[in-house]
Formats: sequence, C-alpha cells, structure tokens
Amino acid sequence: MTTYRALQAVLNPDGTYGQLVATLPISQLPPHPVRVRVHWSALNYKDALSASGHRGVTRQYPHTPGIDAAGIVESSEDERFKPGDQVIVTSHDLGMNTPGGLAEYIQVPGDWVVPLPEHLSLKDSMILGTAGITAALALHKLLRNGLEPEQGPVVVSGASGGVGSVAIMLLAQLGYTVWAVSGSQDAYNWLTELGAERCLPRTEVSDHSSRPLLKSRWAGAIDTVGGEMLSGLLKACRKEGSVAACGLVASAEFPATVYPFILNGVNLLGVDSAEFSASLRQELWRRLGSDWKIDGLDKLATELSLDQVPEALQNMLNGSTRGRQIVSLA
Repeated sequence: MTTYRALQAVLNPDGTYGQLVATLPISQLPPHPVRVRVHWSALNYKDALSASGHRGVTRQYPHTPGIDAAGIVESSEDERFKPGDQVIVTSHDLGMNTPGGLAEYIQVPGDWVVPLPEHLSLKDSMILGTAGITAALALHKLLRNGLEPEQGPVVVSGASGGVGSVAIMLLAQLGYTVWAVSGSQDAYNWLTELGAERCLPRTEVSDHSSRPLLKSRWAGAIDTVGGEMLSGLLKACRKEGSVAACGLVASAEFPATVYPFILNGVNLLGVDSAEFSASLRQELWRRLGSDWKIDGLDKLATELSLDQVPEALQNMLNGSTRGRQIVSLA
C-alpha cells in the first residue's frame, strides 16, 4: 500500500472549515516507530472540535482527527510490538496535532500503544474507546476514595453521551444504584435499559442558587458537564462522598464555595484521560476486558463508514447524538 483513505479537516478559502475523505500518500505519516492498520475508530466530542477548526485542539490544517483507533500493527521499530499484534491507541496527542484514527493508517510512538486485552475484540475496544477509559478512570478514582454500592446512589451527568452511557453500564454491572441526568426525556427508556434506576432532568441537579449547600442526595457522581451541574452535584453530595469531573460540555467554570469540602468532606476528583500513566492505562484496559467487562456493549454503538463521519460530527456538535458512534475502516 502506498496510499490510504483518511478524513481531512480543511480550512476553506472563505475562512470556514469543512471535512472531506481524501486519499493520502503513506509517506506523509509522521516518522514514529509503530504503524497500525486501523480497523475501527470512534467519534468523540474532541474530534468534532478538531474537525470544525477549534485551534485549542488542533493548530494546523489540513488535519486528520480521531483520538481513538484500534487495529493491527503493520510494522514496528519498537521491540515491544511486532507485525500482527492487535492494539489500541487512545488519547495522548492522537487526532489533535498528530494525524488521528479516522484513517486507514496511523503511525505513533510506542508509548501510546496498548495491547488489546485478551477478552475484548477490536470493535468492542472502540465502543469503549476514550469514553470507556475515561469512565474507568473516574470509577478507579471513586473507588480509591472509598465509594461502595451500599453508600447510596451514584449520579452520572451527560448520561446519553459517550462517557455517561459507558459509566452507567459499568457502575450498574458492578452493583451501584445509578441515577442518570439527561436533558432529553426521549433517552430515558434507553438509559433505563443501560442500567439507570432513575432518570433526572438537568434542572433537578443543576444549582442556580447562592446556597452554599443543598440537601444530601447521593454518595458520588461522575460529571461530564461542568458549570452549574458540577456545582449542584458537589452541594448535594453526602458526607465524605466524591465527584469525579471529566467534562465541560456546559462550561469550564462553576460557581462554588469551600463549604462542600470543609463541612461535608466532599472530594472533587479530576479525571485526565489524555496523559495519565501508561501503567494505569494498561491496568484499566485489562480490567475492562476482565472483571469490569461490560455485557451488551452493542447497545451503545452506532456503526458508521468513513464517508458518514462529517455529518455525524456535526450532529455531535448539535448535541443530537446518543451513546457511541464507531467507524469501520477495515
């Protein structure tokens, strides 16, 4: 193969950004040691930002987005990998300023590559993808801070999105009572099927008041939204509870005081799924293929071709997507 197909985000002459599927020479891949033939990728909100010209995500165009990829090693100068190995690559700089997984090939540093866990398929690994590893990291931090199923419900905000929907299935399968927060009542039946015991409108959780604390209602939370949602989750968290924050769909800022922390001992846990340690990343992927393996992952997935990706990314920016959208490239 001397060429490969890839989604390209391009800067138009009128200053707008668009996307097209292009055929590119393999010689244009970056000179990293591991080349992977991509079989599956997945769409994330960061991909939609990159594809629409968000300079805080991607600095130079044309560019291939895609922070998720799973496939088979074609060549490797890194002794840890050999041709034929099935691998996962998520996060780091993939799809941001390094050509990403919405392409038939990627070429990346060996430290970005994770061997596919024994009991996961390449397809399943991309139904999980960055969303799954983010949900797993949030759960890891909640567990490390003592969250147990018998302590009370765990709230998941942005429940119909990628991280939220994976988090619901993972928590429910591990015995937690899950309350899902979503702005779309049309999604409630689906969220219940995923494992949510109760579905709440955003208005019931977001805090618009100036009160320093609210009535305690939950033992913990995974928040993908930020803003007033995060404020409400903290104020209504029970004593010694924890809220894992991993998103800012609503806002990067939130109104807060120190009272939830110093009166109720609430923990605010930051979740960075892009650059955390390689050893923990491999351990979480191992668990997602073993004791944290989620049954019925296909419930989350909508399968797309590369040609369908531009429309799907626009729908993601419009907030009209549900679950995980995976892209077949094999």
